[in-house]
Parts: sequence; C-alpha cells; structure tokens
Amino acid sequence: MTAILSSAGLIKKVYIPKYIFPVEKVLFAFVNFFISLIAVVIVMIVFRIQPQVTLFFLPLLLVYVLLFTMGIAILLSSICVFFRDTIHLYGVLLIAWMYLTPIFYPVDQLNPWMRNILMINPMTHFVQYFRNIAMYGVVPSVETNLICLAVGIGSLLIGLAVFKKQQDRFILHI
Repeated sequence: MTAILSSAGLIKKVYIPKYIFPVEKVLFAFVNFFISLIAVVIVMIVFRIQPQVTLFFLPLLLVYVLLFTMGIAILLSSICVFFRDTIHLYGVLLIAWMYLTPIFYPVDQLNPWMRNILMINPMTHFVQYFRNIAMYGVVPSVETNLICLAVGIGSLLIGLAVFKKQQDRFILHI
C-alpha cells in the first residue's frame, strides 16, 4: 500500500514508471512465499504426508492469485497517495474480509442464501480451488479456472486503470 509513498524521494528526482514500485513489492512477497513452501514440503516429508496428484495445478492457482494481488496492490498504492487513512483502515477491512472468506469453515456448512453471498467474495474461489487440489484431490473444472482467471485479470485491469488515471497527480501529493 505504501509503495508509492515510500518511494517518494526517487519519484520526485527521476522519471521512472511508477507502477514498478507496487509490482516490485508484490513480486518480492511472491518470492518469499515460494521460499516458505520449502518449509511446507519439509513438514510433509517429516509427517509422511502423501501429496495429491492434483497439486500440479498449484502453479496455475498461484498465477491467478498473483494477478489478483497485483491488481489490488496497484489499486491500493494509488489510493493511499490521496487518502492516507486507507493505510489504517486496510487492517480492519482485511480482518473483516478474512472472516468473510471461508478459510476456517467450509462453504458446504452454510445456508444456500449465505453461500450465494459468499460467492461474491473473490477470495472464496481461490480458497476453494486450493482446498480442492490440496485436500480433496479434486481436479478443478474449466469453469473454476475461468472464474479465477477472470477475477485475477479483472482485478489487474481495474488496478491498472485507476493507477494510470491517477499517476500524474502523485507528485503533487507525496
């Protein structure tokens, strides 16, 4: 969120494409995630957990999540330049979003009307995709892949559109 604000000194001195800063932060976190997967593999080996064959779909899911995260990061970094309180509100919104995402509970346990509302949450699709390939050994359907891809690309396009519209005014507010 603070990628643009924390790079204000460089942005004011040299012309550099501003989208590089939030993209760099996301890619750095993505690399850290891959490093943390090494620990997961070690735990699986120690506890003799047999990996599902469907885990071969994990890289595809990670591409979808990367697109989604990139879009959110670019969007939030441009919003934070103008509305600094977004930084503080984001923590509260993130906690609420976590509870509205079926991380600790399966979607099947909810009433049908609650399930329909929950499907509006884009993270629901990513969590279900991961559960299916990692826990249940279910091959994701084409529809599930298309939904996750659409959510990822949609997020990226919205983030880029807002960023492109606002980037020329960044220098006035940092």
